[in-house]
Amino acid sequence: MNTILRFILTTLLLTTTLLPSSSNKHILSTHAAPDMPYTLGIRDSIMIAHSFHDHPSFGPAGKLHGATYTCDVEFITAQLAPTLNWVLDIGYASELLKEVLDQYNMKNLDEVFDSGDFTTTEFMARRIQMDLAERLRKCVEKNGDGNGDGDGNGDEDGECMFEGRIKVKLYESHKAWASYEGDV
Repeated sequence: MNTILRFILTTLLLTTTLLPSSSNKHILSTHAAPDMPYTLGIRDSIMIAHSFHDHPSFGPAGKLHGATYTCDVEFITAQLAPTLNWVLDIGYASELLKEVLDQYNMKNLDEVFDSGDFTTTEFMARRIQMDLAERLRKCVEKNGDGNGDGDGNGDEDGECMFEGRIKVKLYESHKAWASYEGDV
């Protein structure tokens, strides 16, 4: 076996795990690391207009055009919030995503980002993730520890209690998407 093939197979085996399925067969998974097994997912969508400033690399998409994005967000964490046994309040997570997406919904991104940035799907996935993380950090700063444990340290309903990572997957169509994942 040549060295490159051996390296690829070794890397694949080290980065995947076998998960039991309902049929007692095992399926191969490359999802969340074992140290962050909990995930809450939500979905919303936005409609935008943008261009790539007539840059030749983008072909016809270089001109002004519209897009409808489906935005999937996963909140990934190592443990459930104490007492409440959730990753994050799903209602709060949905409101948070709506607030973030409202900054871009029904807008021309060329005007939102007037610095001439290419607002690719990859760029927007990162921006949405960063916006979500910033809002969560501000909620915790404003409301205390937020763990809902009744200790009097703020946010007793625990709605903004979250420690972990956020992954944003932004779909351009049913055939193409980009994602970005980062810490809160």
